[in-house]
Amino acid sequence: MTTDLVHRARLGDHAAFERLAAASIDRLFALAARVLRDHAAAEDAVQEALLHAWRDLRTLRDASRWDAWLYRLLLNACRDEQRRRQRRPVAIMDLSDQAAAIDDVDAVARRDELERGLRHLSVEHRMALAMHFYLDMRPGEIADLLGIPEGTVVSRIHYGSRALRAAVEADLRAAVTTGAME
Repeated sequence: MTTDLVHRARLGDHAAFERLAAASIDRLFALAARVLRDHAAAEDAVQEALLHAWRDLRTLRDASRWDAWLYRLLLNACRDEQRRRQRRPVAIMDLSDQAAAIDDVDAVARRDELERGLRHLSVEHRMALAMHFYLDMRPGEIADLLGIPEGTVVSRIHYGSRALRAAVEADLRAAVTTGAME
């Protein structure tokens, strides 16, 4: 079904492309939001990825690789958005999919620590972590979708997790030190 829609969209069928985009947009947004940590930036990245997909659809050689190609476009759009965000203030978003009002204080504090730690990681590390832990994908699947070696994905998950843990621990040490000095 998807390959048929890709072939039709390549020929300029707007309705076919709209169906492809509609089938992918929620997954793309969920991933971009977890990578970029900002809903507005995630919306921009998804829009940019879909714009590139429409514009460059003829360069997709294998229609069965639509999802992998689209994830790579999203990764590039997230990188671009991250560069733009570094030039403007960063807004912190609530990481939960549910209202923070029902969360207890400890859960909010843990999410806040995680948010601060994630800001220290590269887009590539956040993408690998989000695909692995949020989308529950195996490294081989991620490698296939992003067009990179599986070892690179394993490395990004390993070093991203390690860097995240170190950033959270450093943040906690700084908070304890600051709290002790007050």
